[in-house]
Amino acid sequence: MGNTYGYIRVSSRDQNEDRQIDAMNQLKIVPKNIYMDKQSGKDFERPEYKKLFKRLKRDDVLYIKSIDRLGRNYEEIQNQWRILTKEKGVDIVVMDMPLLDTRRGKDLMGTFLSDIVLQVLSFVAENERVNIRQRQAEGIAAAKARGIHLGRPPEPLPENFHQVYQKWKSGRITGAEAAKECGMPPTTFRYKAKIYEKATLL
Repeated sequence: MGNTYGYIRVSSRDQNEDRQIDAMNQLKIVPKNIYMDKQSGKDFERPEYKKLFKRLKRDDVLYIKSIDRLGRNYEEIQNQWRILTKEKGVDIVVMDMPLLDTRRGKDLMGTFLSDIVLQVLSFVAENERVNIRQRQAEGIAAAKARGIHLGRPPEPLPENFHQVYQKWKSGRITGAEAAKECGMPPTTFRYKAKIYEKATLL
């Protein structure tokens, strides 16, 4: 009998991992054998997953809540699954999908069914990742079209900006001197000056 491990992944620090942790606790997996990453599933360059991968050995069992917690890249999920199950001899249990339990059905038919389910779910996981990116891009484009500024609001110009800008524009001071008077880096001053100039021409 090998050891039992659990792997948890959430896409960002703002997402809640409690559901996955509760599932692992119900299996009574010892805390030191539970690994968690808080980052995207686009690839397997994740620090905790790498540590887990090094520890896994033949006859160990790895639990994940759902296939998209393992990853979201169709080809990489399949490749990682093959390495873990075929090369390292590890069993994988996807808790939300009983058909994806490599401890059962190790005959040809069981392996065939498991491979089909894995391919479908891997495709769905990546398709969702692509759809999320597309929705984000469409949302940003729609917001820009409505004149909504996304991101941090720009800092207000210093009170002396107009006077300093006029002195710089007329050649009485250099850009570096103007930036110093406004308390900002020269590149920032030039950027702000360009925007200011466009605004005054409207």
